[in-house]
Amino acid sequence: MCGRYFIDDGIDSGELQEIIDAVNRRSNVDQVKTSGEIFPTDTVPIIANNRAMAPSAFAMSWGCSLPDGKRIINARSEYAEEKPMFRDGMAQRRCAVPATNYFEWERAGKQKTKYAIRPAGNGLMYMAGIYRVENGRPVFTILTRDPAESISFIHNRMPVLLPSDMVPDWINPKYSAGDLLRNAILDVQYRPIESAAPEQIGMEI
Repeated sequence: MCGRYFIDDGIDSGELQEIIDAVNRRSNVDQVKTSGEIFPTDTVPIIANNRAMAPSAFAMSWGCSLPDGKRIINARSEYAEEKPMFRDGMAQRRCAVPATNYFEWERAGKQKTKYAIRPAGNGLMYMAGIYRVENGRPVFTILTRDPAESISFIHNRMPVLLPSDMVPDWINPKYSAGDLLRNAILDVQYRPIESAAPEQIGMEI
């Protein structure tokens, strides 16, 4: 699954800066986290269609709420279209989550090693997501899939990573989510960061 990710606003990416600037213009800057390590419940920049069906930057909170208060931060892409909670999002409310890398932990006995993972050669990556509105605020969930072979030793799931040129099609409801997911990125690179125990905030279904 994907329980943490990172936004490096120091990378040489005009694309990322445009996203951050657009979110800051339309949001309360103090409430949006635009750099550093991102945790579930954080409000962050997201790409989705506006009412005119044009890609735009919005501020959304990470994690959909269940009646018992638990947060769903990840959804299995293979089954999301079949689940009532995600079906409408997959059909009409898809989004892309900009990031520099995501984090995952390899567990070996009591040892937990944190890895930073990103597409090979990319400065900015996008994770496929879906969103909905709760209590007047948009919240998003990151889609996951089976991992690339090179990182399967770390975890048995990974976020769906989109090529940047596929983002407009992914958020466009006239295209099939299933067809687009088959073109997700699997060429990734990774590096260990530290040994640490991840906080368990949120779940995947």
